Amino acid sequence: MPPSAQHIRAVAEAYLSRYPHERDGLAPLFTALAGDDDPTSRKTFPAHVTCSAILLDRDKRILHIHHKASGKVLAPGGHNEADDPDLPSAALRELHEEAGIPPSAVVAFPEFADIPFDIDVHSIDANPSKGEPDHQHIDFRWIFRLRSEHEVTLQAAEVGGYEWRPFTEAAAPTVRAKLALLS
Repeated sequence: MPPSAQHIRAVAEAYLSRYPHERDGLAPLFTALAGDDDPTSRKTFPAHVTCSAILLDRDKRILHIHHKASGKVLAPGGHNEADDPDLPSAALRELHEEAGIPPSAVVAFPEFADIPFDIDVHSIDANPSKGEPDHQHIDFRWIFRLRSEHEVTLQAAEVGGYEWRPFTEAAAPTVRAKLALLS
């Protein structure tokens, strides 16, 4: 069973207790949570929840992958699946699927084990071949550190390459800003 609306709401409220100034920007999340549809389903429109893994190596570089579907360089992540028990597990599953890095190879930052590092709402273009209109992803971004060096093995169907970027060059501006505060 995917993460419930109650679980997602509790995680979001815990996040907002740390970042109260972000509440207005998360209005699409609370609208999705108030609806009757599963907020984690990729078929819930106009917005649904996704999860990403912000993975740092020992040199404070962040793993970025080239997502074929969007053509963008982003952190590993994507849609929740029916057997994801919670949001951090969805992020770890995506990390493993897209980059070949298993959950056993990473550790959560203690202060972000139960609270996302970042939540971002961003627009996704329509994809007529999948029957998807323009919509928004409400991306819960979880931060992890590699326990030790691990080879990246890409999922060729969805990922076209990867790079390790200094945290100051993270693709997401909000992630860059929050990482600067951790340094």
